[in-house]
Amino acid sequence: MPRTDHAPADEGNPMSGPPVRVLYITGWMRSGSTLLGNVLNELPGVRHIGELHFLWKNGVLGTGTNSTCGCGRPLTGCPLWSEALAALPAGGTAATAHRMLSLQRNLMRTRHTRARLAEARGARPAAPGVTELLDQSAAVYRRIAAEGAGRLVVDGSKCPAEAAALLGRADLDVRVLHIVRDPRATALSYRSAKEYIDPMSPARSSGYWTAFNLASELVGTAAGARYLRIRHEDLCARPRATTAEVLRFAGLDDEVPVDDGGRIGLGVNHTVTGNPDRLRRGETRIRPDDRWRTALSPSDIAAATVPALPLLARYGYPAAPSRRTDTGPRDTPGAGPRDTPAPGPRATSGAGPRDTSAPGPRDASGAGPRHASAPGPRGTDRSRPVAQPAVVAPRWPGELW
Repeated sequence: MPRTDHAPADEGNPMSGPPVRVLYITGWMRSGSTLLGNVLNELPGVRHIGELHFLWKNGVLGTGTNSTCGCGRPLTGCPLWSEALAALPAGGTAATAHRMLSLQRNLMRTRHTRARLAEARGARPAAPGVTELLDQSAAVYRRIAAEGAGRLVVDGSKCPAEAAALLGRADLDVRVLHIVRDPRATALSYRSAKEYIDPMSPARSSGYWTAFNLASELVGTAAGARYLRIRHEDLCARPRATTAEVLRFAGLDDEVPVDDGGRIGLGVNHTVTGNPDRLRRGETRIRPDDRWRTALSPSDIAAATVPALPLLARYGYPAAPSRRTDTGPRDTPGAGPRDTPAPGPRATSGAGPRDTSAPGPRDASGAGPRHASAPGPRGTDRSRPVAQPAVVAPRWPGELW
């Protein structure tokens, strides 16, 4: 897809200069982007910045949850982020944050993916506000690149419309990494309230899973060689091989920082939002975990499966998964990710079905990274999940859909 620069570069433009290489992770939440991002963060010249989309709400305004920088400081108290915010064209003020949040709501939800792709291809002019919003993201990428991430900036925001829009920037070299995970595993993760997310039913979780993945497939169709899809199950079953594939896709020739046993030593990162596991330090082991097979009831598995049926076979996940008697390895602090799923076969390519409004989670058989071609989502259950009293201003999927 040809790039249509929303912000022409010139000597007076702070975003002029060589394109900043960005690996933008898309897909549904609870799919392992934090884990993979932190693995890449261990490489020289690479910086995992977490979910930049939530910089304004969680970081600047502090109205969300899980807003601590990965280094452990409040985001605005982190030297890296305080400098990056101060260098933004519009500044890192509360007024700017409210403006950016308004633009995100109106322009960057998953339902906007088709429109943003059309603009990125040059098929139509950018909607008012799109360039303004993207300029802020590009300025952050450029600042982070200047502060030790000259080889690659990893953004795990997982907003398909944003990925689509960024593909049109001539001042960025954007690669889109689509991570999928069995919808039944994510249903288990979403079943209980957490400090930073609301609980939701298996059906609703899988409804969003289908919509977000279909939108990500649409981005992949337009991105061509700048798109790669991997499965979280494959990352956990074959961490070295899968990470090596991601490195080559991102244009890096480094040795994989994970050993044959899936172990890696994690240092400090500067991530915005994301799974709290991003705060872990020291040795972490990447390993399969298919607890959903026994932790979910048969009715929950069915509820999570039905809305995901349009994409299960495409990603190599069975529609009728087996239930095991064992629960698989459980994590202990420093011993690996909390919600890592089980391995399985690699994905097959093929035309992707259209989105449905039905909800439901996924399972754990494997599919490998391939290019995808599928239409964008048409709709899902948009009703807001019931907030739990202990959860303050949670981030719920309706903000992105």
